[in-house]
Amino acid sequence: MIDIAQQTAGVTPLIRPFRVKFPDAALTDLRRRVRATKWPDRETVIDASQGVQLTTLQELTRYWATDYDWRKCEAKLNALPQFVTEIDGIDVYFIHVRSKHENALPLVVTHGWPGSIIEQLKIIDPLTNPTAYGGNASDAFHVVIPSLPGFGFSGKPTVTGWDPARIARAWVVLMKRLGYARFAAQGGDWGGIISNIMAEQAPPELLGIHVNFPGTVPPDVATALKPGALAPAGLSADEQTAYDQLLDFYGKHFAYATLMGARPQTLYELADSPVGLASFLLDHDGKSYALFAAAIDGHPQGAITRDDVLDNITLYWLTNTAISSARIYWENKVPGLYAVDVSIPAAVSVFPDEEYQAPRSWTERAYHKLVYYNRPDKGGHFAAWDQPQLLSEEVRAGLRSLRNA
Repeated sequence: MIDIAQQTAGVTPLIRPFRVKFPDAALTDLRRRVRATKWPDRETVIDASQGVQLTTLQELTRYWATDYDWRKCEAKLNALPQFVTEIDGIDVYFIHVRSKHENALPLVVTHGWPGSIIEQLKIIDPLTNPTAYGGNASDAFHVVIPSLPGFGFSGKPTVTGWDPARIARAWVVLMKRLGYARFAAQGGDWGGIISNIMAEQAPPELLGIHVNFPGTVPPDVATALKPGALAPAGLSADEQTAYDQLLDFYGKHFAYATLMGARPQTLYELADSPVGLASFLLDHDGKSYALFAAAIDGHPQGAITRDDVLDNITLYWLTNTAISSARIYWENKVPGLYAVDVSIPAAVSVFPDEEYQAPRSWTERAYHKLVYYNRPDKGGHFAAWDQPQLLSEEVRAGLRSLRNA
């Protein structure tokens, strides 16, 4: 059990405690809108090749309008130490849980899209309290989980310029403001991209990073991912597999990012229809969609449950952050999977159901001080959500060598 009184003892005027409480009227309006959904025709195929399937979304909607209880999510969040602080003119919300173990390593963990801080809730205790999960006290972390600007309870940028590089710099300010002179960073999806950029910026306070969404694609391979191009010659078996996976992802599942990257403001329907929002957030990549669909059907294949899926979607809805979160794609100018140039210690975990399995050969070229590389036997793009225990073990193993740096 987390002692919130102890956790908030160090609050300063710059750091304000935060508590979640939406009015009943907002939840009543949500259920009304869900029930009033105007449905399209059923897809003309028997699989998900045309997108989110009608029966899947109708089952989610049935549960959302009748049995789902957002207040349980609120209680879960309010049982954690939550704070807000202003950085560079914007309020940044974050969860901050300190370990009871001495010499714990401070760690900033960043979520992605279509996720949120909901993704990381299950890894907090395994990281801060490793002895309860088969780990050692020496593997403990103090965990900081901020919400990206424009996402969740963080402020929404009203001017341009909040790209991943600016967010990376803000996270350094946040960690220093919390009193951490040395720390590590971790993330997947946008969290991986931002952790990579932090590592490229190489502030002296950053000891190293762990990412489960590595940027390793070499320039010649990136060029060959364009329409009509041929795969580069001389690829190894692992590299050819990665190339084929990337070609499939960019060809079949990247439309959401293209739209948000070009025209985020056009997505008004996501702010007006909760079911429209839900379908857009569910359709990230094929393997993740299969996980979500199984959870919605009541037969989860990992740790993600139907309530988890709806906690995340409902957070986007209640905070009205569908469009403000989409703008990170418009702001970003650096393709997220292309090879980075990281010269500080880095650990990489390559999950089997990720968009692509980054080969070790590519990874070593992008991360010049690769201290850890591993391929777990299960898990995918939302590893913290889907396999929290396994990801926690990966983070412990990957960052272990940094503790005496």
